[in-house]
Amino acid sequence: MKKPRFSPWQIAVHILAWIPLLVLAVDALTGNLTVNPIQAAEQRTGDTALVLLIYSLACSPFFTVYRWPPVLKFRRPLGLYAFFYALLHFSIFLGLDYEFDFTLILADINQKAYIFVGLAAFIILVALAATSFDVSKRLMRKAWTRLHRLVYLAGILVVLHFAWVSKGDFFNLTGDIGRPLIAGTAVIMLLVLRLPPVRKWLSRR
Repeated sequence: MKKPRFSPWQIAVHILAWIPLLVLAVDALTGNLTVNPIQAAEQRTGDTALVLLIYSLACSPFFTVYRWPPVLKFRRPLGLYAFFYALLHFSIFLGLDYEFDFTLILADINQKAYIFVGLAAFIILVALAATSFDVSKRLMRKAWTRLHRLVYLAGILVVLHFAWVSKGDFFNLTGDIGRPLIAGTAVIMLLVLRLPPVRKWLSRR
């Protein structure tokens, strides 16, 4: 009997990744995107991109700790879904929020650091998504590994972008600091777990 191409776990990952977009579409069609639907759609797609990126980063450390091989097959689709939602987020920002007014965007980049940081993270995600396939890995060899290590830089930049957009003040503990703090802690912990000494220690235990 021919083995199915996708396991039930892989199918579940794909279904769960599409749910946020389905909910967003339903809310948009039924007028449930708050009084500022463009901002709501922008925030939702950005939040989903960040969550999926963190899940993608968690796959390798999860395997190191629990030795469950199927989780490694989630890493690429989760990363690509994170890019997909980041692309939606960027498209809403560019097309609906700024209406392709590049003069205004360039002016705001100089005044709003979160736009510059978010754009830098998006450029990294574009490069990672474009080279995420096996043929790129074969052609690029060691350069592929070095490039894809930038995913952690992208994660840090996305968290900074999220923190600035949330307008929280970490020093005075005001505003929305909870979610950016959780996301930042998760990215840093996952980065630490990828360090060779930590990974070896976990493997031995």
